[in-house]
Amino acid sequence: MTALEDKASLALYVHWPFCVSKCPYCDFNSHVRDGVDQALWRDALLADLAYEAAQLPGRTLTSIFFGGGTPSLMPPETVAAILGAAERHWGFAPGIEITLEANPSSVEAARFADLAAAGVNRVSLGLQSLDDKALRFLGRAHDVAEGLGALETAGRHFGRVSFDLIYALPGQSEGAWEAELARALSFGTGHLSLYQLTIEPGTRFATLAAKGDLTPKDADEAAGFYELTQDMTAAAGLPAYEISNHARPGEESRHNLTYWRYGTYAGIGPGAHGRRGGLATQRHRKPENWLAAIGRNGHGIQEEMALTPADRAMEAMLMGLRLREGVDLARISKMTALEISEFVSINAVERLEQQGLVASQSRLKVKKPILLDGILAELVSI
Repeated sequence: MTALEDKASLALYVHWPFCVSKCPYCDFNSHVRDGVDQALWRDALLADLAYEAAQLPGRTLTSIFFGGGTPSLMPPETVAAILGAAERHWGFAPGIEITLEANPSSVEAARFADLAAAGVNRVSLGLQSLDDKALRFLGRAHDVAEGLGALETAGRHFGRVSFDLIYALPGQSEGAWEAELARALSFGTGHLSLYQLTIEPGTRFATLAAKGDLTPKDADEAAGFYELTQDMTAAAGLPAYEISNHARPGEESRHNLTYWRYGTYAGIGPGAHGRRGGLATQRHRKPENWLAAIGRNGHGIQEEMALTPADRAMEAMLMGLRLREGVDLARISKMTALEISEFVSINAVERLEQQGLVASQSRLKVKKPILLDGILAELVSI
Protein backbone atom coordinates (compact mmCIF):
# COMPACT_ATOMS: atom_id res chain seq x y z
CA MET A 1 0.00 0.00 0.00
CA THR A 2 1.47 3.36 -0.99
CA ALA A 3 1.33 6.60 0.94
CA LEU A 4 -1.25 8.00 -1.46
CA GLU A 5 -3.64 5.15 -0.66
CA ASP A 6 -3.20 4.86 3.10
CA LYS A 7 -4.99 7.87 4.57
CA ALA A 8 -4.21 6.84 8.15
CA SER A 9 -0.41 6.76 7.77
CA LEU A 10 1.89 9.64 8.65
CA ALA A 11 5.59 10.44 8.49
CA LEU A 12 7.26 12.87 10.90
CA TYR A 13 10.32 15.00 10.13
CA VAL A 14 12.25 16.63 13.00
CA HIS A 15 14.82 19.30 12.09
CA TRP A 16 17.85 19.94 14.30
CA PRO A 17 19.54 23.01 12.78
CA PHE A 18 22.94 23.04 14.47
CA CYS A 19 26.32 21.96 13.12
CA VAL A 20 29.86 22.20 14.44
CA SER A 21 30.90 23.91 11.18
CA LYS A 22 29.36 24.79 7.81
CA CYS A 23 30.46 22.67 4.85
CA PRO A 24 31.31 24.68 1.71
CA TYR A 25 28.84 22.77 -0.51
CA CYS A 26 25.91 22.86 1.94
CA ASP A 27 22.80 24.98 1.39
CA PHE A 28 20.71 23.18 4.03
CA ASN A 29 19.19 25.05 6.95
CA SER A 30 22.19 24.54 9.22
CA HIS A 31 23.73 26.98 11.67
CA VAL A 32 26.80 27.21 13.87
CA ARG A 33 26.16 28.52 17.40
CA ASP A 34 28.53 28.88 20.36
CA GLY A 35 26.04 27.32 22.73
CA VAL A 36 22.62 25.66 22.66
CA ASP A 37 20.19 25.64 25.59
CA GLN A 38 19.29 21.97 25.34
CA ALA A 39 16.35 22.07 27.76
CA LEU A 40 14.85 25.06 25.95
CA TRP A 41 15.19 23.34 22.59
CA ARG A 42 13.72 20.08 23.84
CA ASP A 43 10.66 21.86 25.23
CA ALA A 44 10.24 23.91 22.04
CA LEU A 45 10.36 20.84 19.80
CA LEU A 46 7.82 19.09 22.01
CA ALA A 47 5.50 22.11 21.76
CA ASP A 48 5.82 22.20 17.98
CA LEU A 49 5.11 18.47 17.88
CA ALA A 50 2.00 18.81 20.05
CA TYR A 51 0.61 21.47 17.72
CA GLU A 52 1.06 19.28 14.64
CA ALA A 53 -0.49 16.31 16.43
CA ALA A 54 -3.60 18.37 17.14
CA GLN A 55 -3.92 19.15 13.42
CA LEU A 56 -3.56 15.50 12.37
CA PRO A 57 -5.60 13.35 14.75
CA GLY A 58 -6.25 9.67 14.17
CA ARG A 59 -3.00 9.00 12.32
CA THR A 60 -0.37 6.31 12.83
CA LEU A 61 3.31 7.03 12.41
CA THR A 62 5.08 4.81 9.90
CA SER A 63 8.41 6.67 9.97
CA ILE A 64 10.29 9.40 11.83
CA PHE A 65 13.35 11.16 10.44
CA PHE A 66 15.73 13.36 12.43
CA GLY A 67 17.49 15.61 9.90
CA GLY A 68 19.57 18.73 9.97
CA GLY A 69 21.99 20.23 10.56
CA THR A 70 23.58 17.48 12.57
CA PRO A 71 20.98 15.59 14.62
CA SER A 72 23.64 13.31 16.09
CA LEU A 73 24.56 16.38 18.16
CA MET A 74 21.16 16.13 19.88
CA PRO A 75 21.28 14.74 23.41
CA PRO A 76 19.89 11.18 23.34
CA GLU A 77 17.43 12.17 26.07
CA THR A 78 15.96 14.80 23.72
CA VAL A 79 15.56 12.18 21.01
CA ALA A 80 13.89 9.86 23.53
CA ALA A 81 11.53 12.62 24.69
CA ILE A 82 10.44 13.40 21.12
CA LEU A 83 9.90 9.74 20.29
CA GLY A 84 7.91 9.19 23.46
CA ALA A 85 5.69 12.18 22.77
CA ALA A 86 5.20 11.19 19.12
CA GLU A 87 4.08 7.72 20.15
CA ARG A 88 1.63 9.14 22.70
CA HIS A 89 0.19 11.58 20.16
CA TRP A 90 -0.21 9.19 17.24
CA GLY A 91 0.93 5.68 17.99
CA PHE A 92 3.57 3.74 16.09
CA ALA A 93 2.92 1.35 13.23
CA PRO A 94 4.51 -2.10 13.66
CA GLY A 95 8.11 -1.96 12.49
CA ILE A 96 8.22 1.84 12.38
CA GLU A 97 11.38 3.21 10.76
CA ILE A 98 13.17 5.80 12.92
CA THR A 99 16.15 7.37 11.14
CA LEU A 100 18.74 9.82 12.43
CA GLU A 101 21.36 11.57 10.30
CA ALA A 102 24.81 11.44 11.85
CA ASN A 103 28.26 12.80 11.23
CA PRO A 104 30.95 10.11 11.37
CA SER A 105 33.04 11.66 14.13
CA SER A 106 34.23 9.53 17.02
CA VAL A 107 32.53 11.91 19.47
CA GLU A 108 29.13 11.46 17.83
CA ALA A 109 29.66 7.72 17.28
CA ALA A 110 30.09 7.42 21.03
CA ARG A 111 26.41 8.39 21.34
CA PHE A 112 25.15 5.66 19.02
CA ALA A 113 24.41 3.17 21.80
CA ASP A 114 22.32 5.74 23.68
CA LEU A 115 20.53 6.85 20.50
CA ALA A 116 19.66 3.22 19.74
CA ALA A 117 18.39 2.79 23.29
CA ALA A 118 16.23 5.90 22.78
CA GLY A 119 14.51 4.17 19.85
CA VAL A 120 16.49 5.08 16.70
CA ASN A 121 16.72 1.97 14.50
CA ARG A 122 18.23 3.38 11.31
CA VAL A 123 21.17 5.76 10.87
CA SER A 124 22.19 7.75 7.79
CA LEU A 125 25.91 8.46 8.03
CA GLY A 126 27.50 11.41 6.22
CA LEU A 127 30.78 9.80 5.17
CA GLN A 128 30.79 11.87 1.90
CA SER A 129 34.08 10.41 0.67
CA LEU A 130 36.54 7.56 1.18
CA ASP A 131 39.48 9.77 0.21
CA ASP A 132 41.17 12.04 2.76
CA LYS A 133 42.08 14.70 0.21
CA ALA A 134 38.48 14.87 -0.99
CA LEU A 135 37.23 15.12 2.60
CA ARG A 136 39.46 18.13 3.15
CA PHE A 137 38.18 19.70 -0.07
CA LEU A 138 34.59 19.12 1.11
CA GLY A 139 35.33 20.77 4.45
CA ARG A 140 34.64 17.65 6.48
CA ALA A 141 36.02 17.43 10.01
CA HIS A 142 36.62 13.65 9.93
CA ASP A 143 39.11 11.57 8.00
CA VAL A 144 38.52 8.22 6.32
CA ALA A 145 39.70 6.14 9.27
CA GLU A 146 37.39 7.97 11.68
CA GLY A 147 34.50 7.67 9.26
CA LEU A 148 34.95 3.94 8.81
CA GLY A 149 35.20 3.54 12.56
CA ALA A 150 31.85 5.30 12.92
CA LEU A 151 30.38 3.05 10.21
CA GLU A 152 31.52 -0.04 12.09
CA THR A 153 30.06 1.33 15.34
CA ALA A 154 26.78 2.14 13.62
CA GLY A 155 26.55 -1.41 12.31
CA ARG A 156 26.78 -2.75 15.86
CA HIS A 157 23.98 -0.57 17.23
CA PHE A 158 21.43 -0.05 14.45
CA GLY A 159 19.46 -2.59 12.48
CA ARG A 160 19.75 -0.56 9.28
CA VAL A 161 22.62 1.66 8.15
CA SER A 162 22.97 3.95 5.14
CA PHE A 163 25.77 6.30 4.21
CA ASP A 164 26.28 9.20 1.80
CA LEU A 165 29.02 9.77 -0.75
CA ILE A 166 29.56 12.78 -3.02
CA TYR A 167 31.13 12.14 -6.42
CA ALA A 168 32.02 13.89 -9.69
CA LEU A 169 34.30 16.24 -7.77
CA PRO A 170 36.60 18.65 -9.63
CA GLY A 171 39.68 16.72 -10.70
CA GLN A 172 38.18 13.32 -9.84
CA SER A 173 38.60 10.69 -12.57
CA GLU A 174 36.05 8.03 -13.40
CA GLY A 175 38.65 5.43 -12.46
CA ALA A 176 39.11 6.95 -9.00
CA TRP A 177 35.34 7.04 -8.45
CA GLU A 178 35.01 3.47 -9.68
CA ALA A 179 37.57 2.31 -7.11
CA GLU A 180 35.95 4.34 -4.33
CA LEU A 181 32.46 3.08 -5.12
CA ALA A 182 33.70 -0.51 -5.30
CA ARG A 183 35.15 -0.10 -1.82
CA ALA A 184 31.90 1.41 -0.57
CA LEU A 185 29.88 -1.47 -1.98
CA SER A 186 32.22 -3.98 -0.31
CA PHE A 187 31.07 -2.85 3.13
CA GLY A 188 27.74 -4.62 2.61
CA THR A 189 25.35 -1.90 3.79
CA GLY A 190 21.83 -2.17 2.42
CA HIS A 191 21.41 1.46 1.35
CA LEU A 192 23.64 4.10 -0.24
CA SER A 193 22.91 7.74 -1.08
CA LEU A 194 25.22 8.81 -3.92
CA TYR A 195 25.12 12.48 -4.91
CA GLN A 196 26.90 14.30 -7.68
CA LEU A 197 28.47 17.50 -6.45
CA THR A 198 26.23 20.44 -7.28
CA ILE A 199 27.14 24.07 -6.77
CA GLU A 200 24.31 25.63 -4.77
CA PRO A 201 23.72 29.41 -4.64
CA GLY A 202 24.87 31.08 -1.47
CA THR A 203 27.49 28.47 -0.60
CA ARG A 204 31.25 28.95 -0.36
CA PHE A 205 31.66 26.70 -3.39
CA ALA A 206 29.38 29.01 -5.38
CA THR A 207 31.64 31.93 -4.49
CA LEU A 208 34.73 29.99 -5.55
CA ALA A 209 33.08 28.92 -8.81
CA ALA A 210 32.09 32.51 -9.60
CA LYS A 211 35.72 33.59 -9.09
CA GLY A 212 36.98 30.79 -11.31
CA ASP A 213 38.73 29.05 -8.42
CA LEU A 214 36.54 25.95 -8.69
CA THR A 215 35.45 24.30 -11.93
CA PRO A 216 32.67 21.71 -11.64
CA LYS A 217 32.39 18.91 -14.16
CA ASP A 218 30.41 19.68 -17.29
CA ALA A 219 27.18 17.84 -18.13
CA ASP A 220 28.83 15.25 -20.39
CA GLU A 221 31.45 14.35 -17.79
CA ALA A 222 28.81 14.16 -15.06
CA ALA A 223 26.67 11.86 -17.22
CA GLY A 224 29.57 9.43 -17.51
CA PHE A 225 29.96 9.32 -13.75
CA TYR A 226 26.21 8.82 -13.34
CA GLU A 227 26.04 5.91 -15.78
CA LEU A 228 29.03 4.23 -14.12
CA THR A 229 27.30 4.59 -10.76
CA GLN A 230 24.09 3.03 -12.04
CA ASP A 231 25.90 0.07 -13.58
CA MET A 232 28.01 -0.69 -10.52
CA THR A 233 25.24 -0.42 -7.95
CA ALA A 234 22.86 -2.51 -10.03
CA ALA A 235 25.50 -5.21 -10.46
CA ALA A 236 26.06 -5.22 -6.69
CA GLY A 237 22.35 -5.71 -5.95
CA LEU A 238 21.70 -2.11 -4.87
CA PRO A 239 19.93 -0.62 -7.89
CA ALA A 240 18.74 2.97 -7.88
CA TYR A 241 15.17 3.25 -6.66
CA GLU A 242 15.41 7.06 -6.80
CA ILE A 243 17.75 9.36 -8.71
CA SER A 244 20.47 9.36 -6.03
CA ASN A 245 19.39 6.55 -3.70
CA HIS A 246 20.28 2.88 -4.02
CA ALA A 247 19.11 -0.05 -1.95
CA ARG A 248 18.68 -3.77 -1.73
CA PRO A 249 15.01 -4.70 -2.14
CA GLY A 250 13.26 -3.94 1.14
CA GLU A 251 16.02 -1.61 2.37
CA GLU A 252 14.64 1.57 0.76
CA SER A 253 14.12 4.61 2.99
CA ARG A 254 10.44 4.33 3.92
CA HIS A 255 10.41 7.90 5.18
CA ASN A 256 11.74 9.41 1.97
CA LEU A 257 9.36 7.23 -0.05
CA THR A 258 6.52 9.06 1.72
CA TYR A 259 7.80 12.31 0.21
CA TRP A 260 8.38 10.85 -3.23
CA ARG A 261 5.00 9.12 -3.26
CA TYR A 262 3.38 12.34 -2.09
CA GLY A 263 2.03 11.11 1.21
CA THR A 264 1.15 13.07 4.34
CA TYR A 265 3.99 14.21 6.57
CA ALA A 266 4.42 16.58 9.47
CA GLY A 267 7.54 18.69 9.81
CA ILE A 268 8.69 20.31 13.05
CA GLY A 269 11.73 22.37 13.95
CA PRO A 270 13.33 25.35 12.16
CA GLY A 271 12.63 25.49 8.44
CA ALA A 272 10.75 22.17 8.39
CA HIS A 273 8.12 21.64 5.68
CA GLY A 274 4.98 19.50 5.85
CA ARG A 275 2.01 18.42 3.76
CA ARG A 276 -1.33 17.83 5.48
CA GLY A 277 -4.90 17.99 4.25
CA GLY A 278 -4.12 19.99 1.12
CA LEU A 279 -1.99 22.44 3.10
CA ALA A 280 1.72 23.14 2.71
CA THR A 281 3.29 24.08 6.04
CA GLN A 282 6.62 25.80 6.58
CA ARG A 283 8.32 26.65 9.88
CA HIS A 284 10.44 29.74 10.49
CA ARG A 285 13.90 29.01 9.12
CA LYS A 286 16.21 30.91 11.48
CA PRO A 287 16.52 29.12 14.83
CA GLU A 288 15.99 32.27 16.88
CA ASN A 289 12.88 33.23 14.88
CA TRP A 290 11.47 29.74 15.27
CA LEU A 291 12.02 29.82 19.02
CA ALA A 292 10.34 33.22 19.26
CA ALA A 293 7.33 31.89 17.33
CA ILE A 294 7.07 28.93 19.71
CA GLY A 295 6.98 31.32 22.66
CA ARG A 296 4.49 33.59 20.93
CA ASN A 297 2.15 31.08 19.27
CA GLY A 298 2.90 27.66 20.70
CA HIS A 299 4.20 26.50 17.29
CA GLY A 300 6.93 27.47 14.83
CA ILE A 301 4.82 27.84 11.68
CA GLN A 302 5.65 30.76 9.42
CA GLU A 303 3.18 29.90 6.67
CA GLU A 304 0.29 27.55 5.95
CA MET A 305 -0.61 27.66 2.29
CA ALA A 306 -3.62 25.97 0.69
CA LEU A 307 -2.62 23.97 -2.38
CA THR A 308 -4.90 23.91 -5.40
CA PRO A 309 -5.59 20.56 -7.12
CA ALA A 310 -3.23 21.69 -9.88
CA ASP A 311 -0.51 22.46 -7.29
CA ARG A 312 -0.89 19.01 -5.75
CA ALA A 313 -0.79 17.26 -9.11
CA MET A 314 2.35 19.18 -10.07
CA GLU A 315 4.06 18.29 -6.79
CA ALA A 316 3.03 14.64 -7.01
CA MET A 317 4.45 14.46 -10.54
CA LEU A 318 7.65 16.27 -9.60
CA MET A 319 8.29 13.93 -6.67
CA GLY A 320 7.12 10.72 -8.32
CA LEU A 321 9.23 11.12 -11.44
CA ARG A 322 12.30 10.82 -9.21
CA LEU A 323 11.40 7.18 -8.54
CA ARG A 324 12.21 4.15 -10.66
CA GLU A 325 8.66 2.92 -9.97
CA GLY A 326 7.36 6.11 -11.58
CA VAL A 327 4.00 7.75 -10.99
CA ASP A 328 0.52 6.27 -10.90
CA LEU A 329 -1.50 8.79 -12.87
CA ALA A 330 -4.83 7.26 -11.83
CA ARG A 331 -3.95 7.73 -8.15
CA ILE A 332 -2.98 11.36 -8.68
CA SER A 333 -6.22 11.90 -10.58
CA LYS A 334 -8.21 10.42 -7.69
CA MET A 335 -6.33 12.50 -5.11
CA THR A 336 -6.84 15.80 -6.95
CA ALA A 337 -10.18 15.16 -8.72
CA LEU A 338 -8.47 16.20 -11.95
CA GLU A 339 -8.62 14.30 -15.22
CA ILE A 340 -5.23 12.90 -16.22
CA SER A 341 -5.27 15.08 -19.33
CA GLU A 342 -5.54 18.14 -17.06
CA PHE A 343 -2.09 17.60 -15.56
CA VAL A 344 -0.19 15.49 -18.11
CA SER A 345 0.40 16.15 -21.79
CA ILE A 346 -0.56 12.87 -23.47
CA ASN A 347 1.17 13.99 -26.67
CA ALA A 348 4.40 14.49 -24.72
CA VAL A 349 4.06 11.03 -23.18
CA GLU A 350 3.78 9.46 -26.62
CA ARG A 351 6.68 11.48 -28.01
CA LEU A 352 8.98 10.73 -25.08
CA GLU A 353 8.03 7.05 -25.19
CA GLN A 354 9.05 6.92 -28.86
CA GLN A 355 12.44 8.38 -27.83
CA GLY A 356 12.85 5.69 -25.15
CA LEU A 357 12.87 8.20 -22.29
CA VAL A 358 9.67 7.02 -20.57
CA ALA A 359 7.50 3.92 -20.53
CA SER A 360 3.75 4.32 -20.32
CA GLN A 361 1.66 1.40 -19.15
CA SER A 362 -0.36 1.46 -15.93
CA ARG A 363 2.44 3.69 -14.65
CA LEU A 364 4.68 6.35 -16.16
CA LYS A 365 8.33 5.49 -15.56
CA VAL A 366 11.45 7.54 -16.11
CA LYS A 367 14.20 5.45 -17.67
CA LYS A 368 16.84 8.19 -17.58
CA PRO A 369 16.34 10.20 -14.38
CA ILE A 370 19.26 12.49 -15.24
CA LEU A 371 16.95 14.10 -17.83
CA LEU A 372 14.18 14.69 -15.29
CA ASP A 373 13.96 18.46 -15.66
CA GLY A 374 13.42 18.33 -19.40
CA ILE A 375 10.97 15.42 -19.17
CA LEU A 376 8.93 17.15 -16.49
CA ALA A 377 8.71 20.34 -18.51
CA GLU A 378 7.32 18.41 -21.44
CA LEU A 379 4.99 16.12 -19.52
CA VAL A 380 3.22 18.44 -17.12
CA SER A 381 0.48 20.39 -18.84
CA ILE A 382 -0.51 22.60 -15.91
